[in-house]
Amino acid sequence: MALGLIEVFGYTTAIVVADAAAKAGKVKIVNIDNNKPAAGDAAEVPLVMIVKMQGGVADVKTAVAAGIAQAEKRGLYITSHIIAREEPSTDILASLSKAGKDRLNIPKRTLNEPH
Repeated sequence: MALGLIEVFGYTTAIVVADAAAKAGKVKIVNIDNNKPAAGDAAEVPLVMIVKMQGGVADVKTAVAAGIAQAEKRGLYITSHIIAREEPSTDILASLSKAGKDRLNIPKRTLNEPH
């Protein structure tokens, strides 16, 4: 299982990126998380969002490329990364969210729980 991460400015951009990614490849959007940019409230868009997706390596690559294209069209792309083969605790970390994991029905797990 691969993990794809796309970091963008703004909630709406994150939703558009997640939608494009899910439509482009056979991936599951596992989480959308948020953070404040280094410039804080002084930033033009004071919210950084991270879209996290999982699937086969080829599908994640395709999905990440589609998501990046949508963010770049809006001038709100920051960075991205693909982990081709997740270590089990990375999988758990991907499902954790500051944005509210309960709202996304993500099971509550701990790093020490076996899969």
